[in-house]
Amino acid sequence: MIRIEQLSKQFTTQAGGKSLFKRPPRRVVQAVQSLSFHAPDGRITGLLGPNGAGKTTTLRMLAGLFPPDQGRLEVDGIDVLKQPRSALARMGILGDAHGLYPRLTARENIVYFGRLQGMDSDAAHDRADVLAELLDMRRILDRRTEGFSQGERMKTALARALVHDPANIVLDEPTNGLDVLATRGLRDALRHLRSPEGGRKCIVFSSHIMQEVEQLCDHVVVMARGRAVAQGSVPELLAQTGETRFEEAFVKLAFADESTEEALA
Repeated sequence: MIRIEQLSKQFTTQAGGKSLFKRPPRRVVQAVQSLSFHAPDGRITGLLGPNGAGKTTTLRMLAGLFPPDQGRLEVDGIDVLKQPRSALARMGILGDAHGLYPRLTARENIVYFGRLQGMDSDAAHDRADVLAELLDMRRILDRRTEGFSQGERMKTALARALVHDPANIVLDEPTNGLDVLATRGLRDALRHLRSPEGGRKCIVFSSHIMQEVEQLCDHVVVMARGRAVAQGSVPELLAQTGETRFEEAFVKLAFADESTEEALA
């Protein structure tokens, strides 16, 4: 179970070009603002929003990469800020598939991360075999990852994140760059992990692709400008907006503020 309460984060960036004579002005960007949502076990919770909505910043704070300015993050009741090691041990995090060791095989990448999680060698190898079956990667398991396709890299990175059998899985736009078959395989694997047979994992899935969220997620948090502008299942969001197509519902929810500003201009 993952719980986020009143989460906020802002960054200060340099505005404009460099100058030899004066310090360039700085701009404050509110990346996340008072964001709250609850992701229970046995459910896929989607964070849906346009690029720049704050999805990745939220997941990076959940992963303990940097602290929030305000708010609370909990994983199975463990405070991420106060007990980061314990919280991270309860999560499998897939940020991207570019951090593989190219000279190692897929199996070696997976086993190495299992060892980092405190698993013994035999248990990590056994787990690699289980995940190879789940993710349909048996034919690549003992190949070096150098030269892998994007789909093969994604499968290996996901297996690496799942090697210690975490109760909570965090995925940041995992279908980017995947072909149709790889995307379908990922969806099937996540549905299995959410099911009782797969351990009723808590899965948080970030995406800007509406079709993926519509097909996969049980609960959707629509984000825009760092805030949650709506939450609910896909049928609930359709009913809330009075739309029959999820794309139209998303546009109405995510860009409502911009439409209001244009009307007032």
